[in-house]
Amino acid sequence: MGREEQIINERKRKLKELRRLVNPYPHRFDVKDYSSEVKEKFKGLKDDERTKSKVRVAGRVMTVRNLGKLIFATVQDSKGRMQIILQKGVTADRDFGIFKKYVDAGDFVGVEGLVMKSRTGEVSVLVKKAEMLSKSLLPLPEKWHGLKDDEERYRKRYLDLVMNPEVRGVFDKRTMILDSIRELLKKKGMVEVDTPFLQTIYGGAAAKPFKTHLNALDIDLFLAISPELYLKRLIVGGYDKVYTISRNFRNEGIDRWHNPEFSMMEIYCAYNDYNDMMDLFEEIYEYVAKKVNGSTKVKFRGEEIDFKRPWKRMSMASCIKKYAKIDVDKKSAKELASFVKKNKIESKDDKSWGWNVQAIFEHFCEEKLEQPTFILDHPLETTPLCKIHRNEKMCRMIERFEPFCMGAELGNAYSELNDPELQRSLLEEQQASLSKGDEEANPLDEDFINAIEVGMPPTGGLGLGIDRMVMLLTGQDSIKDVIMFPFMRPLDVEDKKKGDGKKGK
Repeated sequence: MGREEQIINERKRKLKELRRLVNPYPHRFDVKDYSSEVKEKFKGLKDDERTKSKVRVAGRVMTVRNLGKLIFATVQDSKGRMQIILQKGVTADRDFGIFKKYVDAGDFVGVEGLVMKSRTGEVSVLVKKAEMLSKSLLPLPEKWHGLKDDEERYRKRYLDLVMNPEVRGVFDKRTMILDSIRELLKKKGMVEVDTPFLQTIYGGAAAKPFKTHLNALDIDLFLAISPELYLKRLIVGGYDKVYTISRNFRNEGIDRWHNPEFSMMEIYCAYNDYNDMMDLFEEIYEYVAKKVNGSTKVKFRGEEIDFKRPWKRMSMASCIKKYAKIDVDKKSAKELASFVKKNKIESKDDKSWGWNVQAIFEHFCEEKLEQPTFILDHPLETTPLCKIHRNEKMCRMIERFEPFCMGAELGNAYSELNDPELQRSLLEEQQASLSKGDEEANPLDEDFINAIEVGMPPTGGLGLGIDRMVMLLTGQDSIKDVIMFPFMRPLDVEDKKKGDGKKGK
């Protein structure tokens, strides 16, 4: 029998005995006070000073030291940790006996007592009454090393939060980030709306969708890859400024920047263009950084990033000229195809001028963009939902930008296409590509075309990756560190994979 199994069996034995004495899983406990508030209020006490101030706190026992007539324990609640002290003759005899005999690290307890400061200078609760609130059966990770393995942390976020209090701080800041975004957009008169996650026709991004089935109507549905087409319908319907913070689902790769399910904010403003969206994008980042960090500067992977406006702006062509040493504006499709082949660059369509420009940019430029930078004026081929550039000399380009920082794309924005005839033509091309096997092409959405035919005003739209924003503003290296429950390969699949690997040797 292993050590962990012995511990579990011992806890089960204690639980069995406890059930004869008390209910080890009561329905509620009237919490009046929290650790951080108590410690802050009474930090001025002298060592070994006792008060007559009564408090009621509850939380998970993290450590227990039994010294016979004294028991010292550390309790962790949602605001932090604090020490509780049970003393023979001060704590109710029955409660002292139960705590001494049956309480382990990991159990939840509720206590009532007087605030004091210990001889070692720690604000504590001298317990008068104690109550078992939940007996834990599994031991917490080993005290000194805690839960350090990333795979285990992500799979068992509940243990990660218990053993690594700093993780809670990241998610608290995530909430602050979302609150700050909403605060700014409300000031600007924007209306937050919801859009469907289940869609009969997907669209709004170049991505492979997840497919499901609705039994009630016997039809296939898709999980949303973007809320874009629904938000544009609302602009058609008369809203001037709308946004949503939603979950998107894309059936694609998983890495430090990507998770199949992620959070995105999209904003659409009537009578605006992509220049207005650039101003808004950098304003959001600057505002939120100041609000949650007190500064526009953050540390990320050892580098200092400054989100202070204005951000650097470069056209895609000029960025390529700087880093790849080629002037794509002066090159033909054939010449770019030769360049791509020579440099062993993967292109979505190596015969297409636009797709090769995109591929060259991704290969040579993205990782060089460390400070916040807008890359604007993208090739026409890269999206069917954007206006062609207003400068006639740039007719191969569209009014689109992507902001980059530390080599990662932070969002996407356009001067939105509102010409119904051109929109139909471009989406028909998408449908044809989809039929030929391009899994990231969009199907033709007749209802969306109908909406544009009803009439959509000039509109600027942007998408902002929430998870990447949280990563940057909290200094986290992986998207898995800012999503409560990131997607992980199921353990049975992992075990099977390892087993297959052994067989193959």
